[in-house]
Amino acid sequence: MSTKPETTTLNGKCLCKRVGVHVAEAKPHVDSCHCSMCRKWSGGPLLALDCGTQVSFEGQENIKTFDSSDWAERGFCTNCGTHLFYKLKEANQYIMPAGLFDDLEHADFTTQIFIDEKPDYYEFANKTKMMTGEEVFAEFAGEG
Repeated sequence: MSTKPETTTLNGKCLCKRVGVHVAEAKPHVDSCHCSMCRKWSGGPLLALDCGTQVSFEGQENIKTFDSSDWAERGFCTNCGTHLFYKLKEANQYIMPAGLFDDLEHADFTTQIFIDEKPDYYEFANKTKMMTGEEVFAEFAGEG
């Protein structure tokens, strides 16, 4: 019986390939955020991975950031507009769109957050952990 590693190394590129990303310790599962900001940012629910703090970029001159809240910023490629990351400023933790990485075919879809903000017009068939915004904030407050 094989078990999946707790973390995995990932490499990815933006659409125009001007920004490359190397992730040393990503959690090998995809999660979804249904909050209104992520849906506005991505055009739908954000499917992303927790990539931790060991993230490096090639082509940093092509990255622009936007402070989306007091605690987080979002980054994108200034040439093609590809969304690169949601970064928790204090923890220096990167949450990165799954679409940046080509080698995720064996990743599991495990959690949906801000489920209380999800609109009625879509529904994932996968059985996942479901968390409201209040539950998400309570869990992160417990980690600090």
